[in-house]
Amino acid sequence: MLMLLADIILIVHVLFVLFVVGGLPLIWAGAWMRLDFARNLRFRLAHLGAILFVVGESLVGMICPLTWLEDALRDTDANEGFIQRWLHRILFYDVAGWVLTTVYVLFALLVVITYVLLPPHPRRPHH
Repeated sequence: MLMLLADIILIVHVLFVLFVVGGLPLIWAGAWMRLDFARNLRFRLAHLGAILFVVGESLVGMICPLTWLEDALRDTDANEGFIQRWLHRILFYDVAGWVLTTVYVLFALLVVITYVLLPPHPRRPHH
């Protein structure tokens, strides 16, 4: 049961990363195509908040809560399951911490610049 919960946490983690990383080109494409979601205030604030959280935890040296929770649920002596093996290859890289922090900060700056240049619009009430 704990392995299943750990796999669910890992899937949530991958979805979070996809939201953060994929959200930016999605916003650009949506703005270019004049789609409403690209200017949606809630979506944009959630996206901005997500990357700022990642930057904040990285700058203070905090381990990601999703990584911590998954690690706490996993039995380290057990063999890796299919989901764990493949999703870990996507999520985790063996590089110096400062490299990832630099990438996070630069990506966050790009998100902030996009927020300023393509600002969200508050939701309009329907009549």
